[in-house]
Amino acid sequence: MSAERPTLPPVRLHSEAELARDALSAPLFARAAQLARWAEPGVPVGVGGELLQERLAAAVDHLGLSADEDGAGYAAEAWQLAVDTGLVEIEESAEAAEEGDAQPDDAVAGTATPGEELALLTSGSPQDILDIWLGGMETVLADAVAPDLSDIADQLADGGELDLDAIDWNPEEEAELLDGILGNLYLLTALNEDPEQAVPLPALAASMIVPDDMDEPTDDILEEVSEAMMRLDDQFRVLEPIGLVAYRPVDEALIEELDEDGATVIPQGPSTGSGPGGTPTPEPLEDEDVSRYGMVRLTPLGVYAVRARMLDAGVDAPAVGDLTDKGADVLLDALPGYPEPLAQAESEQWLAARKPHDAARDLLAAARGDDEDAPLRRLACQQTLSLAGPEAEPALREVLDDRQLGGLARVWLAEHGATDVPEPSQDMIFWLTVDTIAAQLGAADAAEESAAELRALVEGLVGRHSGFFETAWRVDHPATADVLEAMGRLHPDRKTAKEARKAAFKARSRQGS
Repeated sequence: MSAERPTLPPVRLHSEAELARDALSAPLFARAAQLARWAEPGVPVGVGGELLQERLAAAVDHLGLSADEDGAGYAAEAWQLAVDTGLVEIEESAEAAEEGDAQPDDAVAGTATPGEELALLTSGSPQDILDIWLGGMETVLADAVAPDLSDIADQLADGGELDLDAIDWNPEEEAELLDGILGNLYLLTALNEDPEQAVPLPALAASMIVPDDMDEPTDDILEEVSEAMMRLDDQFRVLEPIGLVAYRPVDEALIEELDEDGATVIPQGPSTGSGPGGTPTPEPLEDEDVSRYGMVRLTPLGVYAVRARMLDAGVDAPAVGDLTDKGADVLLDALPGYPEPLAQAESEQWLAARKPHDAARDLLAAARGDDEDAPLRRLACQQTLSLAGPEAEPALREVLDDRQLGGLARVWLAEHGATDVPEPSQDMIFWLTVDTIAAQLGAADAAEESAAELRALVEGLVGRHSGFFETAWRVDHPATADVLEAMGRLHPDRKTAKEARKAAFKARSRQGS
């Protein structure tokens, strides 16, 4: 894997069958399919494939929508989605082809009939359905970042040329903001143990605007966050009907306050303290207050869609189950970077696809090595094997005399109540201790709570073994000196820390470095 290729935490995906059902039940997509079937006799359409006024009214009635402006808007959006996704096909009339652009806007320009894609919604595979839905989702994303049509209409009505600067719209910036927001939502979903937890809109907007090193946001930054929040409110209202997000909009009363006096509508004093993924989080508010500012989360279908877009963009966005058909070496290399619940889920699927004895043998073979990452691989091996059943026991007994694996094998056998397990030698105990701390050091790089656990482990080890450092510096392990130096940094007692540093110096001299 290229070191320059972005990597994200893994996510849990619903099955393709479940996701396909979600896609078919998304309101906008469901209406598009209904109208595609309704078009079976052939429906006359205008120059752009749009429904003419009389037919639009019939479409509103067919969908069971109210015969008002909103109902017509919903029907027109669904029809356009059906056209964009190939659920309906349009055959241009001969007369329209001859007249070109000269025909009036309300003239019949062609006939719409059900497209080939429509049949796939009932006879195709779940992946066929998801492919069609993804195409529609991209159309809706483009709509979400489009400028306000009323502003464009006003410009054209005045006889002027379209001026994007005058309507304060930059297509690249809008698309980049929304992509970033969806990426942050994806990251939060991956890191959160509760994927159903929604995110307050102010925190989401702040995650894209407030600089990481800003302790207290300025008034200008707060205003920028507020403006972004209102744009996101409009965009999420567009994205929810396609099933990408679950969204509770900003309270209309807050929007009115903004319109009246230009005040910011974000909660007072948002903190720039980072939550998961570096996302700034607002000051604590009562639940009912937070919800007034808008709450959003990716749906399972949304997680699937954002991941698909990231994969297309070259981002490494793993999902639980990706490693099921990979070798034990690939599994052990990947697991240290997974959050604990997802690492367990990945391990369970990997083990379930293999015979226990074969799986254990492969894991133990992949765990060997003197390289820098080997201790982490052995820790991942130990954690994965803890999920294996008693059928794995013969494979563990095979490595009891192995210098690198004998210690973890004895731990596994003891935890599984095995009998006739030989006592480990002192050399093996100390080698396993150094290996375990080396793995913990690698796993604790970015986690303060893990560092605290490691400090407690170091204190406990030294406290239980008098003369620990006199023996530890002689351990024939590549990480011995590094581990002893770390123990010197971590132990709170100055005298003990000094002993650890002296032992580290001896270990380096012994290793000739």
